[in-house]
Amino acid sequence: MSKQSVSLETIVALAKRRGFVFPTSSIYGGLANSYDYGPVGVELLRNIRQAWWQSFVTNREDMVGIDSQIILHPDTWVASGHVGSFSDPLVEDLVTHKRYRADHLIEEWAKLGQNSQSLTKAIEDLSLDELTAFIEQHRVLSPDGNPVSAPKAFNLLFETAIGAVSGEKSKTYLRGETAQGIFTNFKNILDSSRVQLPFGVGQLGKSFRNEVTTGQFVFRTLEFEQGEIEYFFNPQQSEWRQLMDEWKRQLWSFVTYQLGINPDHLRWRKHSPAERSHYSLETYDLEYQYSFGWKELWGLAYRTDFDLKQQMTHSGKSLEYVDSQTGDKFIPHVIEPAVGINRIFLMILTDAYSFDASNQRVVLKITPQLAPYKVAVFPLLKNKPELVAAAREIYQHLRSKYPVAWDERGNIGKRYLAQDEIGTPYCVTIDFQTLEDDSVTVRHRDTTQQERVPYNKLIEFLNQQLESTQSGMVLAST
Repeated sequence: MSKQSVSLETIVALAKRRGFVFPTSSIYGGLANSYDYGPVGVELLRNIRQAWWQSFVTNREDMVGIDSQIILHPDTWVASGHVGSFSDPLVEDLVTHKRYRADHLIEEWAKLGQNSQSLTKAIEDLSLDELTAFIEQHRVLSPDGNPVSAPKAFNLLFETAIGAVSGEKSKTYLRGETAQGIFTNFKNILDSSRVQLPFGVGQLGKSFRNEVTTGQFVFRTLEFEQGEIEYFFNPQQSEWRQLMDEWKRQLWSFVTYQLGINPDHLRWRKHSPAERSHYSLETYDLEYQYSFGWKELWGLAYRTDFDLKQQMTHSGKSLEYVDSQTGDKFIPHVIEPAVGINRIFLMILTDAYSFDASNQRVVLKITPQLAPYKVAVFPLLKNKPELVAAAREIYQHLRSKYPVAWDERGNIGKRYLAQDEIGTPYCVTIDFQTLEDDSVTVRHRDTTQQERVPYNKLIEFLNQQLESTQSGMVLAST
């Protein structure tokens, strides 16, 4: 499989320069692991969300959606195990007092020193005691070259409080995942809809984790967005291995076909028994080859009946399903596909980045369906009122059909290059010939080819171009 040639630093620079992502609170020096999405980035995020929801909720008869609260009853997180065991191994630089995840520190040590032969088992399989022994035996140092403390369990949940009066506040948590809101609403969904097993519940929303790892841009942040599905089924009637295989095919198809990602940069990795969560019978990660290595994009886990059973035990409320045909009562089992929307975002920027050496330009070859703007409209010259007026008319006309960018700054070449860098597939230029015959110049992002199109045929032409691009992706994925 090919390696990514574009560096993370290049993607970060592009993201800031073109308004995809900014460091949050930058006027105050920023905040670790925290980013804001700019005018272009927010449009790409919205398109990713829409594609996910359309594919996994709207277009499926066996799916419904919900939107649960960010702050849930604190017992929710006790029941799920997050309060007691949702932690990462943390070490501290004894000189600078910077903190690092122990497993990530060893991983980087192994890469930099080419010491992978010293790892007798996968890093993610090492227990806290094994991590401690490994760091001591191999004298693993911090990135600054200093000794580090022994690893300690670091809880990832963000604590907060409800109440206005100091001393009378109730401790609660910002949710560490969106899944638990689905489990706590399981009975409500059954009672209010006509769903029957097997069926799934999808949710898009913000989650929060007290991360200490830095330097991976929007891949790992304090606040992030998840797209999670809990797919409920009767294990006596549905074979879980078959369901897992079906979900693996669907996730792969979504990433390669709808998102347009090169399949050479993707792989499935099965969790080892030591790495797998205790409640999971089988877990896979769909990994993408980011510039900093193979990392999890999408997790797929068979969680059995653990979550419903835990919430049922702690709440004292029945979360059983009653089979309408047999009258049997049981707790359904669950398969969970869970993805980080921000990780999809970074993957798309990385995979789409291209440098056209012949034209000395950066091109973001995002599939048009995800591009922040489908079309950009330019008057050839901004100091010619007749050109600007004609361009404005066309711009307003196209806005009723697509997200459209307007730009009249600088020379036309620089405007083309700016749109290339944000992934706009088509640019429409209004020039003096437009005033004569009502035709416009349409420029194609990937090839820089230009062609004249009659104004009254422009929307039809663009629709055909967008549809043919989508059809080409279908053929490529089959």
